[in-house]
Amino acid sequence: MEIPEIVKIKKVVSENPNTKTFFIDKKIKCKAGQFFMVWLPRVDEKPFAFSYDNAFTIEKKGKFTKAMFKVKQGTKIGVRGPYGNGFSIRKNTCVIAGGLGIAPLAPLIEKLRNPTVILGAKTSKLLLFEKRLKKYKVYICTDDCSKGFGGFTTQMFEKLLKERKFKAVYAVGPEIMMKKVFDICEKNKIYCEVSLERFMFCGFGLCGSCACDGMLVCKDGPVFNSKQLRKMKDFGKYAYLKTGEKVPLKEYFR
Repeated sequence: MEIPEIVKIKKVVSENPNTKTFFIDKKIKCKAGQFFMVWLPRVDEKPFAFSYDNAFTIEKKGKFTKAMFKVKQGTKIGVRGPYGNGFSIRKNTCVIAGGLGIAPLAPLIEKLRNPTVILGAKTSKLLLFEKRLKKYKVYICTDDCSKGFGGFTTQMFEKLLKERKFKAVYAVGPEIMMKKVFDICEKNKIYCEVSLERFMFCGFGLCGSCACDGMLVCKDGPVFNSKQLRKMKDFGKYAYLKTGEKVPLKEYFR
């Protein structure tokens, strides 16, 4: 078992009512898309991809994230990693982010050359990193039509494909969205990479809790490419609970 490195929270930024970014007092080298195990003493340890080289962005959901929302500047936490595989760097790309999916994609966008970005959220108040992405060509999508294109990111993606071609597509967000993106890419013969989320305990392939069709999300992923995704029948359909029970995605992410 690897031991977490103790770091200090340098700054906490409220991105929207449900999301905060936690900056630590150390810059950590990693590839966009790799993840770290973040340990909050006396609470738990959870995996997060860094949204900056010294920060991670979380959405308030369960016990761990609710506890993190109470963390203040100066608090000490533990981090270990990076783990897993990150995104590759390619040309003529489209980056598709749904909700918090922009967190691991933002560092990638900043490394790509003139990427097209599709940024989606349920409502305009939940959009993330708009100012950060201001210099890029960004298409905003909101489910409730409160800003930009009124509809899903996948609908905007299909619309753009009628106007231009892409050689590679990156997507992070709800798995149903990523599955749809992948299907569109397959139909149009476009290379695709997505980042999957599964329950993780160890982070480096020991416990097997994040298994998905014979592959481990922590070790073989979390970023998977087109060739791998074609073999993953559970992608977009099933996941395993902490108990090891295989359930539909709706039950896993509820």
